[in-house]
Amino acid sequence: MDNHNTLFYNLTHFVRDTGLRFPDLRLSATFMWAVVGLIISETIHLNHWAIFRPGTAKAASKERQVSRWLHNDRIRPLLVYQPLIKRVLEEWAGATLYLALDTTQLWQRFTIVRLALVYRGRALPVAWVVCASGSATVPLARYQRMLAQAAAVMPADSRVVLLADRGFLNVALLRLLGQLGWHFRIRIKSDLWIYRATKGRRKVRALMPPRGRACFYRSVWLTQRRFGPVHLALAHVQTTSGYERWAIVSDEPTALETLDEYGLRFDIEENFLDDKSAGFQLESSQIEDSMALSRLCLILATATLYLVSTGTAVVAMNKRHLVDTHWQRGLSYFQIGWRWIKRALHLGQPLLNFIWFSAAPDPQPAIASRKQQRLARRRLTGVEWL
Repeated sequence: MDNHNTLFYNLTHFVRDTGLRFPDLRLSATFMWAVVGLIISETIHLNHWAIFRPGTAKAASKERQVSRWLHNDRIRPLLVYQPLIKRVLEEWAGATLYLALDTTQLWQRFTIVRLALVYRGRALPVAWVVCASGSATVPLARYQRMLAQAAAVMPADSRVVLLADRGFLNVALLRLLGQLGWHFRIRIKSDLWIYRATKGRRKVRALMPPRGRACFYRSVWLTQRRFGPVHLALAHVQTTSGYERWAIVSDEPTALETLDEYGLRFDIEENFLDDKSAGFQLESSQIEDSMALSRLCLILATATLYLVSTGTAVVAMNKRHLVDTHWQRGLSYFQIGWRWIKRALHLGQPLLNFIWFSAAPDPQPAIASRKQQRLARRRLTGVEWL
């Protein structure tokens, strides 16, 4: 069996038992071959993917088939993806999930809003929506349904904490999170009004501590609508790039751990990097339709799960040294999985054909992925609770 057929066979088994389904088998086959083409060719270009699909049809015909798949209105990406990500998240039943919400832009014409599970220095796509907009600030109405769809796949008895940057803060979102039963750690702007029961109102910037210190406020209210009570974590921390002011709002009492929790949000940026220059080269696609881009994200998300699952298994089986030259882990699970697949195909060795994730702490944290917020915590010289 040649390389591309081997990978197709194992990917099919990888998703088979999750319930991932398409309207018909032809759409399913085209999807699986697209994932195969992406992983083997290491590029987003459809004409490269066509090379790896068997059959006597011309390469141009195979390329058009994938293009028609991307523009097929019968395919609803999140509905297709839900069974697969739900199976992955079963590992977190009864545990805490940190979900990062963020955006990335393509060619100043499209904005991808993505919700992703923070996982061992990276993030796994949970849900997304593509907006035909050049603005990184997206109104809640554009991604509210996405959050509801994501809530439907959360495992039983799990605790969900949403992490987001300043552009997502609004009262409507906070209320929605309360309805979903999710907790939150969201950064707020320095000009936001804060109301305290006995101290009146002040802007966040007036409450910020001096350099190297942090302070935590219990039971305050936000904006003139006086949403609350909520809790604040304010810190003026030293990072590798200088001093930064962090103002985090939380639905739960804040402490130093709140800063660490919010810092996990940055792991979604690594996921976007994997989609773009460090991995799949998404920006080279030049697709000019938001739904077609969303279907392309379905292909990328499935490939990401397979690569990270493989990387998790390789580390768990103590075989990382076969693909990672670092003494301690220096590659992401995404890259370890990708290298393992290329090595296995070259040597004719077996591939992973089942899902392998773990909610347990990372047994081999990557030295290269230490985050600025973890360094910052060590450099705080004073803490105060108010």
